[in-house]
Amino acid sequence: MRTMRIETSNATILLTEAPALKVRDRQTGEIAKDAATGEALMKLGVVYIDEGESSLLQVTVPESGVTDELTLGAPVSLPGLVARPWESVFNGQQRHGIAFRAAAVTAGTAPAGLGV
Repeated sequence: MRTMRIETSNATILLTEAPALKVRDRQTGEIAKDAATGEALMKLGVVYIDEGESSLLQVTVPESGVTDELTLGAPVSLPGLVARPWESVFNGQQRHGIAFRAAAVTAGTAPAGLGV
């Protein structure tokens, strides 16, 4: 499926869930790995605010793209943020959604007037 770039330059992105290893298989505890590099993947939660609208997103980043200076509730940057639609059949039921992935998550700055 097609990957779509997400423009973040005018958005406010706040960290709502600290990065944690992404589990591929809950039964075995297997950690998700990047298909191309084999690097462990992390997941994190953010609120994405743009033009008066907000959305809660779960974003996947490679482990090497997570910096130490992240603080819950603080602004972050997500360079290379993309969205990819997905669908699958699980237990006989059709499921679908949008997966978000970024090259990294770094501490950001709040836009003027946000008061964060």
